[in-house]
Parts: sequence; structure tokens; C-alpha cells
Amino acid sequence: MGLWNILFNFATLNQIFPKMKNGIVGHLCALLVVAVWGTTFISSKVLLNDGLMPAEIFFFRFSMAYICLCLFSHDKLWADNWKDELALVGLGVLGGSLYFMTENQALIYSTASNVSILVSTTPLLTALLVAIFYKNERMNMIQVGGSLMAFVGVVLVVLNGQLILHLNPKGDLLALAASLTWAFYSLVMRRIMARYSSKFITRKVFGYGLLTILPYFALVHPIDHTFGQLLKPVVAGNLLYLGICASTGGYLVWNWVMQKLGTVKSTNYIYTQSLVAMLAAALILDERITPMAVIGAVVLISGMVIAQKNKKKLKTAVSQN
Repeated sequence: MGLWNILFNFATLNQIFPKMKNGIVGHLCALLVVAVWGTTFISSKVLLNDGLMPAEIFFFRFSMAYICLCLFSHDKLWADNWKDELALVGLGVLGGSLYFMTENQALIYSTASNVSILVSTTPLLTALLVAIFYKNERMNMIQVGGSLMAFVGVVLVVLNGQLILHLNPKGDLLALAASLTWAFYSLVMRRIMARYSSKFITRKVFGYGLLTILPYFALVHPIDHTFGQLLKPVVAGNLLYLGICASTGGYLVWNWVMQKLGTVKSTNYIYTQSLVAMLAAALILDERITPMAVIGAVVLISGMVIAQKNKKKLKTAVSQN
């Protein structure tokens, strides 16, 4: 069984884990995607230091991802109706151009710690939006408490011993805008994911994400890197990682995970992204891990476990006590 068949045909996941339920496979895949996404800040930082602009990084990684998906998903070009096609345009903006522009611009005006913490509000915002529009996927009070507990763990992990946050209103508002953008992406995805395959949806997200970033290059900052500059080993290697692993594989698997676990449960895994980022920074950049960060990791994981608890199991546990 080839790697590409595994990546682009998720029916094979059940063949790889024949004794596992779909939900367990979904949780494992969610952890895998978050592990990859948690390390992307290192690649992005390398590319930024090499002179690439945030919009350029987004354009090149999404271009590679779109080409890869076109090779394996080209039998269906359009959605079944114009409303679904508009929803896919929205997904391309919310999960593509607008999300990456707000998050990357936030890093210019604010600190990485501030941005990491504020973007980690995504699961809470997603749960709030889903509760407003979908009654059947609302969290109960115990799950809400677990989610808040996980967020506190994120704050401790990101601070990593530094007790002072420097407020930067413009950057912090942009970071919150990025968080809200991804929350709305999850909400729109919930509406459309039951009617189309992960391959089709992901390809459309990349396509419309690329189309909607083009006005930025035309009106604000044109691409000024030559093909030779992009072929530099350090640039090409990091772009390939972002384009193939984080974008193609990450979005494809994530959209499948959302279909299997639901919007709220899958989005809660975003909390662990800061934990992965901390470990990656320690291993690759030799950054120090403080006792505060270790405590934060324990709180984060504990909160995640509570937030992921099945409602029926929680009711049974409460009634038994």
C-alpha cells in the first residue's frame, strides 16, 4: 500500500487499523495533524528570516498543495449547487487567505506569545458558535470546564516562565481575528462536510484561498522572489514541508477528522498545538522548558481529556457519584 494511496484515500485508514473504531482513528489523526502544525512556526520563521513575506509563504505552500490535490482529485470540478460553491469560496477565505494574513500580520505587530495564546481561543470560539447554531453538538458544563482548563494550560505552556505579557492592541486584535476566522471556518465546514469528500473540499479550499490572495499581490506587495531563490535548499526544504506535509496532508486529514469526530471535538485538539511547539523549540532551537511549562502541559492534557469526554459517559459518572 503506497503512501499516496494512504494519504488520498481515507478508506485505507480502516485497513491500517482494522481493529480500531473510526473514532479512535480520528483522535489519532487529529493528534498527528496538530503535531505537524505545531512545528510549522519553525519553518515559517526560517523562511521569514530568509526574506520571504508572510503572503508569499502562504501562496507558495498553498500552490504546491493545490497541484498535489489536482493530481488525485480532478473528477469533480464544481459543487452540486451554487450555494455550496459559495460556501467553498468562504472556506477558502476563512481557512486560507484571511486566516493566514491575519495571523502572520499579528506576528509583525505583537509578540509570538501573545499571538499563540490568543489564537488558542479558537476551540472556545468554535464551541460558542456551534452552540448558537447547532444544539446537538453543544458541550455540557463539565466539558466547558475541561476546555477552559486546557486553555489555562496553553497559557502556562506559552508563557514558559515569563509572567509578563506585553499588550499590543493592533497585533492582539489581529490574532483574535485569526482565531475567530478559523472558528467560522469550522462552522461552515460542519455545514458542508457531509455532502462532499475530504479530497474535493480540501482542493477547493486551496484553490479559492489562492484566488483570494491575488489582490494582495496586485495592490499591496507583488512577489519579488526569483525561481532560483526559491530553489535554495533551506527555502525549498521548508516550503516543501509546509506545502506537502502541513498543507496537503494536514488539511486533508483535518477535514476528514472533522467529519469523523465533529466540529467541537476536533477543534479542541488545537489546544495541544502550543505543547508541540514548545517541545519542537526545545529540541530544535534549544529553548528552555521551565517548571511552569511542565505544569501547564499537565493542566492542558487533563483539560483536553475532560473536554473530550462523551456526554453519556459524563452523565453516568456523575450519577454514580
